[in-house]
Amino acid sequence: MRKQKRSFVCSVVFVAIAALASGALYAPCHAQDSEEDLAKKAQNPIANMISLPLQNNTSFNIGPYNRTANVLNIQPVAPFYEGRLITRTILPIVTQPDILSESGSTTGLGDLNITAFYVPKSGETMFGLGPILVFPTGGDETGAQKWSAGPSLVLITTPGPWVLGALLNNVWSYAGDDNTSDVNQMLFQYFINYNFPGFYLTSAPIITANWEAQDGQEWTVPLGIGIGKLFKPGKIPLNCTAQYYYNVITPDYGPDWSLRLQVQMLFPKG
Repeated sequence: MRKQKRSFVCSVVFVAIAALASGALYAPCHAQDSEEDLAKKAQNPIANMISLPLQNNTSFNIGPYNRTANVLNIQPVAPFYEGRLITRTILPIVTQPDILSESGSTTGLGDLNITAFYVPKSGETMFGLGPILVFPTGGDETGAQKWSAGPSLVLITTPGPWVLGALLNNVWSYAGDDNTSDVNQMLFQYFINYNFPGFYLTSAPIITANWEAQDGQEWTVPLGIGIGKLFKPGKIPLNCTAQYYYNVITPDYGPDWSLRLQVQMLFPKG
């Protein structure tokens, strides 16, 4: 079973890399974009541009022993058909502590998420709609052991120095290990970005609801802010951010606060 899972993960990673390479054939020439325009595209989850964000989320003060968890998300984004189809893949690498003990943790792959957004048109205001698919690539401690799917919607507007928007999805399990709990989870993320000359302020908390949890344990609601900056050390621009979030609502054994660090490689074609 583990060999099959490794083979499946390797196949998915290969497909994701191939998608990035193939997407380059469809992405228009953006090498002439100004630094401000490129930064705004980096903040837009359905921009017509290939990118590879590496996002690390560290959560603190989990459970009675104040444990720490970590999730590194590998998130390739590839546009197709002149930006009318945007694929977003998230492959998590999870370190999950034993929250009922002072020591011990498990590190492994989390569940793979793939979203395909249909984007009718680009411009100052745009939206994307499509399916999100969740594959059970995670282990017993780092995944849900379920195949899940659902709808996903994103809205974006970029007036002046602002990049504003929101992403919403909900997934339900339809197959998988009968000995594990069903999946019915919502994710809502809003984006508030304001671009100054040379840097930008950002707030993009991820609000989640686990509808299968006990009453009073469903919601995780963070609030926070961060700072970002676009760097051009070579031919590949880098969009770097650091963000802090405090959970104003969290389950009993949920984290108190989290730190998000991201390096996003941008591949404007030209």
